[in-house]
Amino acid sequence: MTLDFLGTLQRTHMCGDLRSANSGETVTLMGWVNRRRDHGNLIFLDLRDRSGITQVVLDKEVSPEAHAKAEAARPEYVIAVTGILRKRGEGLVNPNMPTGEIELVAHSLLLLNDAKTPPFSPAEDAIANEEVRLTYRYIDLRRAEMQHNFAVRSRVAMAIRNYLVEQGFLEIETPFMTRSTPEGARDYLVPSRVHPGHFYALPQSPQIFKQILMISGFDRYFQIARCFRDEDLRADRQPEFTQIDLEISFPQMSTIFAVAEGFLRAAFSAAGITLSEQPFLQMTYDQAITRYGIDKPDMRLPAIADLSEVLTPELRTTLKIDPTLPVLGFTIPRVGELSGTARKALLSEIRAFFGDSGLDLLDVARLRTNAAFQPLAEAISAKLSTELLLFSNSTLTPEDLAVVITPKPGTPSSWNYDPQWIYKRVGALRLELAKKFADKHKLFEQTKTAADFKFVWVTDFPMYEWNEETKTWDAAHHPFTSPHEEDITSGALVNDKGAVRALAYDIVLNGTELGSGSIRIHRKDVQSEIFRSLGMSDEEAHTRFGFFLDALEYGTPPHGGIALGLDRIVMILAGASSLREVIAFPKTAKAIDLMVDAPTTVSDQQLRELSLRTVTRS
Repeated sequence: MTLDFLGTLQRTHMCGDLRSANSGETVTLMGWVNRRRDHGNLIFLDLRDRSGITQVVLDKEVSPEAHAKAEAARPEYVIAVTGILRKRGEGLVNPNMPTGEIELVAHSLLLLNDAKTPPFSPAEDAIANEEVRLTYRYIDLRRAEMQHNFAVRSRVAMAIRNYLVEQGFLEIETPFMTRSTPEGARDYLVPSRVHPGHFYALPQSPQIFKQILMISGFDRYFQIARCFRDEDLRADRQPEFTQIDLEISFPQMSTIFAVAEGFLRAAFSAAGITLSEQPFLQMTYDQAITRYGIDKPDMRLPAIADLSEVLTPELRTTLKIDPTLPVLGFTIPRVGELSGTARKALLSEIRAFFGDSGLDLLDVARLRTNAAFQPLAEAISAKLSTELLLFSNSTLTPEDLAVVITPKPGTPSSWNYDPQWIYKRVGALRLELAKKFADKHKLFEQTKTAADFKFVWVTDFPMYEWNEETKTWDAAHHPFTSPHEEDITSGALVNDKGAVRALAYDIVLNGTELGSGSIRIHRKDVQSEIFRSLGMSDEEAHTRFGFFLDALEYGTPPHGGIALGLDRIVMILAGASSLREVIAFPKTAKAIDLMVDAPTTVSDQQLRELSLRTVTRS
């Protein structure tokens, strides 16, 4: 087979752009053969580029030469065709294709490149083996689904960038190679050839640099920034990722919220979804924990209800319920009526979930069948209906699963190190059951309307979190987050770290954290005190952050910001199940790039130039 040269031939249209209004035009298309159908004197080629597909007809009577070349063409060959566009005959229209009313009758065809038989066809809707997809990513990216995902990503990124520029932000790039600073994960290190034994670190975020930009007087900064974290991976985590990073001088938290909500509306609009202009819901961290049992609440589910007042001390004694801990209940809507056998199995499953934590449950359905406890069952149902009513404008029905969690007498004291433990355990069960019934009963069925997206701001996070392993207080956010002023002046910063609240906030969508931010520390004395409170000596703080502490002494304005994960936003808008579906060249769960086979070993010469050698672990 002889391959052709393109020469001076110019493409006139993209494959997905042609419509019946173009009938009669002379058209030149270029792309890949998606499918081939041979009917003897007629050969049909579905020609594909990123815009879509056009059916090409090779008629032996119209152009024997083009027909002969089409006999050699196979799927994924790269070709160019020129011909006359015409409407398809009666009964031959394909309503499932945007170009289904037309076809191109070719009078010339060029075979620009051939192709080996690929391990899978881009014409397939889904390919089960993800490792094969990632190894042959250049083929996987030809699939219509993947082309759609990256078109969404491009539109969303551009919409965010345009919005922020309109709001007076300057786009400023920060370094990829910097010094190692603690930000919650391991750094990726880069050895220096010219400074043997010294290392750069790839940034986990532009945190310190964007604060220095505020010290530098830029007032409003943003960057669609690449970040790197050496941590265990999962579906919504990658070692290198992209975040929408911004910082503002002289803000209130409400200033930052308004900006973030604005660019989220712009991003969703770019994906065809119009969000309400109403401000997003807000709640404190404590409210999120006591109402939802988690700091990233999924607002598509009814909240947890406190049933403590419903159960009198006498009832608690009768039902053997701890008198000191709250009784909590929740509903999972639209589960469907469960048979007796299914209900018993579910109750056993719930008990197994809690193990020996000291928690048990009441079976509301069985309480209702006992005349003595029927009033209690009705009171519990009425309380749970209140939450369900807020959720879906309907009261509790047999289709809704009602769960009531009760603490046993003498609950193990080992659980009491965290006063909110019971809410977190019940919240975890609530989500577990929601996932269990989600697919079967279409609990989270997405119709891609604005009502499907439930945003909430969670504020006033704890400044510190207790590390049970090291018996120390760690920064819950990062050490540049400002505590509430009253928690500084009250002495809690030194005497009661567990009570200190941070001026930190998260934006959550449907139970997924999209991003985090905070008002930053802008005074050196406060920043130094925070370092000390984390067990860092003044000498160590100066060694690790001296340049930043020095900068704080030169007129630093109050400032704050936020960073949202672009990959996560696009994943949600594209309806993808994993970040790997919206990152062009992702890593596996073991941080391997299967396409280029990275990471790899390097030569001894390269190691010598870096004053390094490898050591085999025993």
